[in-house]
Amino acid sequence: MTTTLAGGRAARRQTMRRIRPRRSPAVPLLLAVWAGAAGVLWLWWMNTPSVAGTGGRILNAGRITGLLAGYLIALVVLQMARVPALERRVGSDRVARWHAMSGRYTICLVLAHVFLTMWGYALQAGKSLGDVVQQTVDSVEQLPDMGKAAVGTGLLVVIGLVSIGPVRRRMPYDTWYHVHLFTYAAVFLTFWHQISTGNDFAVEPAARTFWYGLYGAVTALVLWYRVITPIRLNLRHRMRVEAVIEETPGIVSVLIGGRRLHRMGAEAGQFFRWRFLAPGMRFSSHPYSLSAAPRPDLLRITVKAIGDHSAGLRELTPGTRVWAEGPYGALTASRRSRGKVLLVAGGVGITPMRALFETLPGAAGDITLLYRANSTQDLALWDELARIADERGARLMYAVNSPDGERPDISAESLQRKIPDIDHHDVFMCGPAGFAQSVYDALRGAGVPARRIHHESFEM
Repeated sequence: MTTTLAGGRAARRQTMRRIRPRRSPAVPLLLAVWAGAAGVLWLWWMNTPSVAGTGGRILNAGRITGLLAGYLIALVVLQMARVPALERRVGSDRVARWHAMSGRYTICLVLAHVFLTMWGYALQAGKSLGDVVQQTVDSVEQLPDMGKAAVGTGLLVVIGLVSIGPVRRRMPYDTWYHVHLFTYAAVFLTFWHQISTGNDFAVEPAARTFWYGLYGAVTALVLWYRVITPIRLNLRHRMRVEAVIEETPGIVSVLIGGRRLHRMGAEAGQFFRWRFLAPGMRFSSHPYSLSAAPRPDLLRITVKAIGDHSAGLRELTPGTRVWAEGPYGALTASRRSRGKVLLVAGGVGITPMRALFETLPGAAGDITLLYRANSTQDLALWDELARIADERGARLMYAVNSPDGERPDISAESLQRKIPDIDHHDVFMCGPAGFAQSVYDALRGAGVPARRIHHESFEM
């Protein structure tokens, strides 16, 4: 059984909107981050009149790495706050990559800070490099808040280890997610020693006030967007499962009803983090894209069973309470800059592409969808896509394996043959990372500028 879901008048109005591309604020934000790092170095410079001896140089290197680590920790938490301006304008995938990269740099700086500072203390006390471990033990026992800092540093190291690619891929998503939440505890524990033992904050009240303000602002954003906003959203809209429908073997659609769902601010191409309050699923929160334009009384997600959580969705019963956070993602019509658009979907990546196929502004012939699947039986939502293509005068193509298993040719040459003016298109993509990379390379070879290839990937 398959489901056919139309977005109604709201979706049709969307197709008639003018194209108004929005610039990503990523570059100004990165410049601001670097300016903040320069400010941290300036703080050290202003509070360090002179550096004498090997011990002094090593100790000041420890101070610099500590200040930069403290600054980056605040940014790491900010990137976890799911601030709409970041999630919807910069893109959830890019913010996730920033978070991962910042986290790696932070752990390296924290470890360098600990080693260099303890080494510097040891040299100033007339000891050698071999006494660093004992010096660390003595400092933890004697200096204020160092015990908390030691525990927090240990947590950061554990979180960093489980976030390494090979470890992360072998760990259940829910386990990794809940371990990752200990970042908040680690930040809380390491913060206090920065104030009590940091020379720059002890001698400069303005710097101490700024540090409190920085961490206070980040904490407020986390509480607002990770706690208060989801509570308000779910109390207001009161979502429940309406039905679960099998689209193709292994792929199901979940219809979710609620009150005034069109006021959630969701757009085609975006996703929510969904928590279904059913036995065995209450403590799992997973991201799934909307597979149809939002309606006032109904949302839909379409999910392939590739893990315990996604496989469990087929067992949901009507009436099950739903807890959602979002909407997130920047793979929306606002990314578009040209009149013609190519949508490329791989496997279950069809879900956001289907919603965009229905709602992207455009006249007949402007919109093309290329759907890659292993077989025609795996082409989920095909009947809906065919209906949309017929109603809008859009072009619908599929690429499936041949009967002997040979993969279809999606190269620069084949794309240019099928779409001669492809270099004048915007391209939206969604699919597995390997598929997306191969299509990206083909698009670049076909002359599509990188700035007009829009894709979100959540593999870290």
